[in-house]
Parts: sequence; C-alpha cells; structure tokens
Amino acid sequence: MVTLGKIMNKMMFNVGLALLVSLLLPNFLYAKAIEEREDVKLFIEEMVKEDGFDASELKKYFSQIKFRQDIIDLMNKPAEKTKPWYEYKNIFLTDKRIKQGVNFWKENEGALAYAHKVFGVPEEIIVAIIGVETYYGRITGKHRVIDALFTLAFEYPARAKFFRSELKHYFRLCKEQKIDPLSLTGSYAGAMGLGQFMPSSYREYAVNFDGKDNIDIWNNRVDAIGSIANYFRRHGWKKGEPVITAVKAESTYQFNSTTDRENNLKPQLTLQEFLNKGIVSELSQSHANEKAALIAHEEKSGYEYWLGLNNFYSITRYNHSSMYAMAVYLLSQKIKKQYKSQE
Repeated sequence: MVTLGKIMNKMMFNVGLALLVSLLLPNFLYAKAIEEREDVKLFIEEMVKEDGFDASELKKYFSQIKFRQDIIDLMNKPAEKTKPWYEYKNIFLTDKRIKQGVNFWKENEGALAYAHKVFGVPEEIIVAIIGVETYYGRITGKHRVIDALFTLAFEYPARAKFFRSELKHYFRLCKEQKIDPLSLTGSYAGAMGLGQFMPSSYREYAVNFDGKDNIDIWNNRVDAIGSIANYFRRHGWKKGEPVITAVKAESTYQFNSTTDRENNLKPQLTLQEFLNKGIVSELSQSHANEKAALIAHEEKSGYEYWLGLNNFYSITRYNHSSMYAMAVYLLSQKIKKQYKSQE
C-alpha cells in the first residue's frame, strides 16, 4: 500500500535531488566549456590586442574558473539595501569592534601617523575603514577573486560592463605583480586585501608605503594603510575639515518629504543656502560657504537628518552608500575617543 508518508518522502527526495542538480550542473557545464564560450573568446582577444597577453595562457586560466551562483545571490541583497539604518549600524558600532579598532591603532601607530602626515587623512578614519571592511584584516573574503569577477562579468547583466573592466584590470594587476590569478581570494564582488580594493583601485591608488618589495595590501598593514589614505586624498579629502553635522529644522521647514530621503550624496548647496531654507546645523559661520548634502537615516522613531560635507562625500567614494559612510564616521569617532582616553 502506498501511504501518504511514502508519497511525501518521495516528493521530498525529488525536490532535494532537483536542488542538488541545480547547484552542481552549472559548474559542471562551465568547467567543461567556459573557455570555449564566444563571449569569453572575444574577451581573450581583446586582452591580447589591448595588453599583449598570451591567448593560450588566458584560456588556461578560464578553463579553471568556476561559475558561482551564490555570488549573484549576495550581489542582489547587500546590507545597505536590505536593512534600515537602525539595524545596519548595529553591525559595526559594537563594543568589540571599537575595542579592536583601538588595538589596531596602537599596533600600527607609526604607519597611521605617517599616513596622516603624508595624505592628511586622520588615523581614526583609516582604522574605521579597515574595521568596517574586513574587521581589521580578520575577514578579507573567501571567494576566489577570479571566480567572483568572471561570474559578475559574464552572468550579471546589470553590472556586466563594470565587472568586465575589473576582470581586465585583475589580469593586468596579476601580470604586473607576478601573481597567479587563480591564487587570490576576496569578497563576493572581487574586492581584495585589508581595505578591500577592487582591481582598478589597486592599480590606481595602492602604494608601496614601506618601500619594500611589491605592493601588498593583503598581509602588509603599512601598504594597506598608506593605500587607503592615498585613496581618500585622491578623492578629495580635505585635512582638518568637518565631515558631517546633525541638523534640525526651523518652523519654516518641514522634514520627511520624499526629496529629503533620497540622499543625493554629492554636496550641492552651501550651509548658508540650507540655513536660508530653514535647516540649521551646529557648525560655525566660518563654514557658511561649505557645500553639503542633506542625509536622512531611518531610526525606529523616525528619520534623523544630517548635512554631509565634502569629507563625508569622500567616504562615500569608497562605498556609494550614506549608511556605509555614516557607519565609518561614527565608528571612527568612538575609536578615537577610546584611544585618546588611554593615552
């Protein structure tokens, strides 16, 4: 007799089998045919023509790449887009991350102070970036960079152009640094090292800050610190200038409009122009001509509003999210306060 239990067990087995096949089949197919795909062949031809790469060598690398569906899944649900501010900030503004940030600062005081002197970027901002990006080097990513970049370059149409460019930069980087392209690991988006640089950023902004050997942002903290500081300077960081200020509204201005919550990150109006609209900050009149952007973040009790100035915008060049930039800034201030209290 066929019981309901047997039917259910058979159904569950078939579902599980289908799921297993769906997970294994793509990699099985790619492992056999990826280097023979027409779009991959065209990509290889472009690299040969543009940079003089050896076609057979590139084909060998592509034959060992694996398609990663989990990477596409992760790209579709980043924390910056799925969590409100009051949840997102709790990921980073923890006592443990603050304490370990202080320890990282103490362990790297010389490099951080030198980076501040050379590039004008405060030590606490550099520490906070590393704290948010990789938990001070503890979590630099487990995905093979070449798999991540291939998957997003060839199987993620929304940003295929960007990631194809990054994949080209990755091969160039590996050639320049004499690195095996199959050896490096990073984030699901292909970001690498303590500061999570994309290949193009590595080639453009990474610096040999200790003057030894090649640039190493994976294991050499000095190079990583200098590279992050250089990135910020090249993206307009102004030494000694404010970053962000909380604001309130006079009776002539009402917050909570859709426009106020769109978070156009690039500073557009001066502080004086915001004041004329009825938005007031605690910054002195000496900053009246500084341009700023109105930033809105959702708390449980409603929205809080800030004016992000040029240096806040510089942080968003690292990651185009106002919540990310705010988390970095607030973490930096908490680390700085605790570090200074222990001097």
